[in-house]
Amino acid sequence: MNFTFTPPAPASVAIAGSDEFFPVHRIYCIGRNYADHAKEMGMPVERGTPLFFCKPADAVVVDGATIPFPSATNDLHHEVEMVVALHSGGTHIAEEDARKHVFAYGVGIDLTRRDLQAAAKAKGNPWDVAKAFDNSAPTSALRRASEIGHPDHASLSLEVNGEQRQHSDIDQMLFSVPQIIAELSKLFELKAGDLIFTGTPAGVAALKPGDAWHARLAGIAELRGRLA
Repeated sequence: MNFTFTPPAPASVAIAGSDEFFPVHRIYCIGRNYADHAKEMGMPVERGTPLFFCKPADAVVVDGATIPFPSATNDLHHEVEMVVALHSGGTHIAEEDARKHVFAYGVGIDLTRRDLQAAAKAKGNPWDVAKAFDNSAPTSALRRASEIGHPDHASLSLEVNGEQRQHSDIDQMLFSVPQIIAELSKLFELKAGDLIFTGTPAGVAALKPGDAWHARLAGIAELRGRLA
């Protein structure tokens, strides 16, 4: 096959305890998956249809990276989240079969241009420019499910400049990992290489240039990074 130019290398995430990397196919995200976060955003707590959005695969940022402050925003927010990595997929996956498709778990930050998101919401427009921008998905090294199992409980936290900003447990998610996978597979054909950001708890707040973050999914993954 002859390409008009050399295609870029696929985006990837490290696999902990290995020299292997996980090639990223797509990044799916779920919004308002913790009741306390929905409330702090002034939104109702709903257990009906989950709210999904996407980020480009190359929005991934590796552990320890320093990234530029994004353009076109004066209100960049952090949202710490458990990340799920798939090694297989399909459509209309049954909830009871969902975990068979999970390869690994990690922790990530859904960076959000909150001012642009608020403007989009006010006009009823999509959130793409608020969520799907360059370097908007810092992601830790992944821990294989074959090593750690499938966690139902784990502390999820974020510190900025050594100060705790967010803290909860993944058992507080409104939609569990199997439910998220089952619902996503009704809308998309899930594939090996997909990452799923599973939602953030309360405590989201602004980041400024020079800020450093330390995200933890206790006993599973840690992520550090900094804004230039």
